[in-house]
Amino acid sequence: MGIDHRINANIAAMGLTHPTPIQAQGIPAVVEGRDVLGLAQTGTGKTAAFGLPMLTRLIKFGKKPDPKTCRALILAPTRELATQIAAHVDAYAEGTPIRAFRVVGGASINVQIERMSRGVDVLIATPGRLMDLIERRAIDLSATTYLVLDEGDQMLDIGFIHTLRRIAKMLPRERQTLLFSATMPKLMSELADTYLTDPVKVAVNPPGKAADKIDQGVHFVPQGDKATLLAEYLAKHPGELSMVFGRTKHGCEKLSKLLEKWGFSVAAIHGNKSQGQRERALAAFRKGDTQVLVATDVAARGLDIPEVAHVYNYDLPNVPENYVHRIGRTARAGRDGRAVAFCAPAEIGELRAIERAMKSSIAVIGGEVPVGAPLAGRAPRGRGKPVDAAAHKRPSRRPSRRPRSQQAHG
Repeated sequence: MGIDHRINANIAAMGLTHPTPIQAQGIPAVVEGRDVLGLAQTGTGKTAAFGLPMLTRLIKFGKKPDPKTCRALILAPTRELATQIAAHVDAYAEGTPIRAFRVVGGASINVQIERMSRGVDVLIATPGRLMDLIERRAIDLSATTYLVLDEGDQMLDIGFIHTLRRIAKMLPRERQTLLFSATMPKLMSELADTYLTDPVKVAVNPPGKAADKIDQGVHFVPQGDKATLLAEYLAKHPGELSMVFGRTKHGCEKLSKLLEKWGFSVAAIHGNKSQGQRERALAAFRKGDTQVLVATDVAARGLDIPEVAHVYNYDLPNVPENYVHRIGRTARAGRDGRAVAFCAPAEIGELRAIERAMKSSIAVIGGEVPVGAPLAGRAPRGRGKPVDAAAHKRPSRRPSRRPRSQQAHG
């Protein structure tokens, strides 16, 4: 496929021997120098789809980058995703002259300034910290000929679009731009056209579709009973990794402390945690030392932890597309996974919006169905798989060690 032989040796040692559909269709276009808009489900290898051919092209430069410059810029919406991309790029480029560096908030900006003074081949950054460094004249983007927007729909969202426009003005007009995402709402697609020139569009799965190997189900439950219900689900699968998504930083912290009090091995990731705390929590979860990770949507995108067997949507997301990203943390690398959404009466609107975005209904596996909600046991219309209701049937009584008075509320 035109990949440098040293990079090929590295990915073979990592066990990557056959390209996924997004890689098979996207890599040749990147090698040719074309702009690419890549849409594929989470867990299908999008990082390798843009990383392997980009590194191959960078190797051909044959000389070191100038001080304060980078030849390729990869922008990611969260620190966790930027860290993971950097780890993959380092692994792909081992034994080559390519040097990559990650800049994110929460880390020493002085260390980042010192490192950038020597220049790097690949810079992986979150937009906020990148702008901090640009304003301090620590980074010069005039020689950056490759731009990658990972999780492109979020990078083009209102929270990032103004910063992205400022960054784009500092880049050369003659550049190669790659945009990859699992979801791409219509407005985001229109915005993407302003950054891509005659792009090759690679859509290996319908945008917004969840991976087929994820068994999905919704359990209707009063808001005040969610913590006890979650504890019952977790207790059924000891030794298996579970991610629990909440809506707010305060709610996630409160829930994690309650689960810890109830005897579960748990950690939390959200915006109020320091960078060091977030990295330690993720490292412990990857190793299996922590078996439950409670997180806001900062952990919903891109994180690749194949051993995650269960995803629980403790609170349904306000943005329907985020549901697909959340449950995409399971069923990775060809494995099976299970996703359960807890739906309180006040969240029926969010549930319907999610089903419209996915163009399929989610099977009801428990609880009393409110009026107007999907009927229990309704099969999805040809997309996704319902969760095994028998395997997830709620026990008739609460765990004795979890008194109702200690329940967390969303």
